[in-house]
Amino acid sequence: MPAMTQHPVGTFCWPELATKDFKSALAFYQSLFGWGVKENPMGPDMTYYILTKGEHEVAAGYELNDAMMPGVPPHWGAYVSVTDVDATAAKAKQLGGEVVMEPMDVNANGRDQGRMVVLKDPVGAVFCAWQAKQHHGVGLVGEPGSLIWTQLNTSDTAKSKAFYTQLLGWSAMEMPDPSTGGVYTMWMRSADDRSGAGGMMAMPPGVGAPAHWLTYFGTTDVDATLATAMKGGATTFVPATDIPGMGRFAVLADPQGAIFALFKPNM
Repeated sequence: MPAMTQHPVGTFCWPELATKDFKSALAFYQSLFGWGVKENPMGPDMTYYILTKGEHEVAAGYELNDAMMPGVPPHWGAYVSVTDVDATAAKAKQLGGEVVMEPMDVNANGRDQGRMVVLKDPVGAVFCAWQAKQHHGVGLVGEPGSLIWTQLNTSDTAKSKAFYTQLLGWSAMEMPDPSTGGVYTMWMRSADDRSGAGGMMAMPPGVGAPAHWLTYFGTTDVDATLATAMKGGATTFVPATDIPGMGRFAVLADPQGAIFALFKPNM
């Protein structure tokens, strides 16, 4: 797939790892995806790490600071592209969501990169909205070692559907989920643009995890990548599993507890 020069509004554009020990996390992910890293000092006690695949940026990360984010566990954050962060934040509140971190400008290396906000939907899933200026997001998607899918796991699909369709203009297409026997929702960019923006599924009853957005990374071999992850201290939540007609996936947590998924589509 050619390099991305922009991300259409309503699509996920930036996966971001927040973790307690970034250097240990980097070693883990390098063993899985062969990522490189560029360090960007953001102050005396803060470095923002850009993760690369070849010449392309594919993700980013930073170390969690308990003084700044008390009680926040390691996680993969998901950024969705919007035209106006401030308007998105205001609308999210009107729709029953919460602004976790107020809109802010992001400047790095003397450049106005963009504007962002951290939001929580009415069911509890946290995500970020990104208004691109000089930085559009990752430069590669849909390839091994890069972002390939983003999925909402929620305890209330009806409430989530109402929120995201109104907030982001998505339309929802429901289809049978052969892996669970239930229903899987495909988010489309709009009623007129049927391009996929992500997915949604209901969490099984009794699952203790809160609603969350799950980041999927592509791989050429789910089983081999999962085996490497397990040797590196990962925990498996869903073993390597076929999705009939779609591909093969697995869900796991890295050694520090950040949950993500692997996916290899059928060719």
